[in-house]
Amino acid sequence: MKYLARHKVWLSAVCGLLAGMRALAPGLAQERPVLPPDIQAARGFPVATDARVAGDARHTRFVVDLSRKIDIRAFTLGDPYRVVVDLPQVTFQLPARAGDQGRGLVKAFRFGLVMAGGSRIVLDTTGPVRVEKAFVLDPADSQPARLVLELAAVDRETFMRAAAIDNRLPRRTESFPKPDREPAANGDPRPVVVIDPGHGGIDHGTRAGGGEPEKNIVLDFSLMLRDKLEKTGKYRVVMTRTDDTFVELAERVRIARSRQAQLFVSIHCDALSRGEGDAQGATVYTLSDTASDAAAARLAEAENKADVIAGVDLSNEPDGIADILIDLAQRETRNFSGQFARIIVSELKGTTRLHKQPLKSAGFRVLKAPDVPSVLLELGYVSNRGDFKHLTSDAWRQRTGDALVTAIEGFFRARLAAGAQAGAN
Repeated sequence: MKYLARHKVWLSAVCGLLAGMRALAPGLAQERPVLPPDIQAARGFPVATDARVAGDARHTRFVVDLSRKIDIRAFTLGDPYRVVVDLPQVTFQLPARAGDQGRGLVKAFRFGLVMAGGSRIVLDTTGPVRVEKAFVLDPADSQPARLVLELAAVDRETFMRAAAIDNRLPRRTESFPKPDREPAANGDPRPVVVIDPGHGGIDHGTRAGGGEPEKNIVLDFSLMLRDKLEKTGKYRVVMTRTDDTFVELAERVRIARSRQAQLFVSIHCDALSRGEGDAQGATVYTLSDTASDAAAARLAEAENKADVIAGVDLSNEPDGIADILIDLAQRETRNFSGQFARIIVSELKGTTRLHKQPLKSAGFRVLKAPDVPSVLLELGYVSNRGDFKHLTSDAWRQRTGDALVTAIEGFFRARLAAGAQAGAN
């Protein structure tokens, strides 16, 4: 018992240190609703109606048509090479598949919200580039306002020097209003469960054959799961996002830790590309330094790139010492995460198809809260026709949501029983 007491004190100290290291992280998850595009346009948000790329491997121009002139800020990031354009909240009404293919120095581009009030465009480039010009033209002669970027190829040394200067300058998004913090628990003894819909905003996740983005599928499911959990009256439920907004991976973890969550459930869908074969069924992932198989490693690598996709500078990530502390603190937490994963699989067996190997592990950054049992649930494969039919079926979602509520209840029931037994001993 003395050992356990010392362990609890040590774990609390480590977690407090880690919390301090993240004190400079952004505010809690956005709870302000993001309006549908047609309502945004009606309420005066600027609208982007078209985008195009022209040029060659030395000079390339990127143009976006806008309903009115706006302020922008462009900067570069390396490894991989990207150009990031921050702008106020914009309603993107671009053609389907816009940005999938580029030209000249631009391989592809993507766009979306990064916070309430702020949007972003990220261009993947073929190599190091310099932003020679970045401006917005006024509308004139029946032509719309136009955002214009002019890019030029440079060597890596020139690029890194410019990027270092860029990243010392204040970002426009820093001036956007921060969301209000969620109300305190006020002594509420109910456990906190964090539901984390994957992706969001500029990060679409994977896509179904018909183009439906993962971010929408998992948000709809997560909101339904939140409502079911709240209806039981047993939990305080926190969402990492409730709308189409991007949330950094580290921020998702910080939300769970700052609310002293007792459980973290990240909701995703998977997909296989053509030539990778077919797969189906739900899979539950836990954190591990060594992936359980090649497929788990592939998925973790893809999911861990979310911040890169959104053009987030990762230079402030914890250093090696912090990683060691995190690993030590996670040992007990990983055991609880594994228990919860097994309970989920047991409950889902009678509700939905499971992957042939339903329990897996890999190094997902979103599962790295050292003191919060965490799992990542892949509901199914949008690349599989049968799974996609389930994922878009309200009846299937309701059954699966009920099974997860039962799994969560089973997890806490087991924790309470174990705590009572330890107290008796």
